[in-house]
Amino acid sequence: MLKSQDVFVLLKLVVIGPQSWSYAGLAVELRMSPSQLHGAVKRCVAAQLAVRKGEGIVPHFRNLEEFILHGLRYVFWPVRGDLTRGVPTAHAAPPLSQFLVESFSEPPPVWPDPQGEMRGIAFSPLYKMAPQAARADENLYEMLALVDAVRGGRAREREIAAKEISMRLEQYASTH
Repeated sequence: MLKSQDVFVLLKLVVIGPQSWSYAGLAVELRMSPSQLHGAVKRCVAAQLAVRKGEGIVPHFRNLEEFILHGLRYVFWPVRGDLTRGVPTAHAAPPLSQFLVESFSEPPPVWPDPQGEMRGIAFSPLYKMAPQAARADENLYEMLALVDAVRGGRAREREIAAKEISMRLEQYASTH
């Protein structure tokens, strides 16, 4: 069975592109243990969301895109909570915040995080360590925010996020 952390790992593999990686190094970047990372990669390969390419593992971009756009929100739906301090996500974060004018009638979605810079409605991250990993990698942050818009956004937000995800996955796939 896939876990939400598996998609989190795949998104990191997408944004690091064709550069080589090690389990130990990637585990540190993603704030998870090497054994958790190894298990995630193994499940992704079994689910055909990643493939072996030479000595390494790379995302299967077409399958990953299909899963993110058509299945993710039904499997890893977000849990919303109370007003809290956190890291903006979905339509409140880049790149969607550039395209959408936020409504002032409701607080923005945020990943709960005491070091966050915005107050908003708690929106559970895809993986519990996403806020910390996103702070260290802007490209990962943007991909996670786009995925969150698909997971829990309104129809217009999901539509714009889907186009942006497809475009980015196509760009990343062309580098592999």
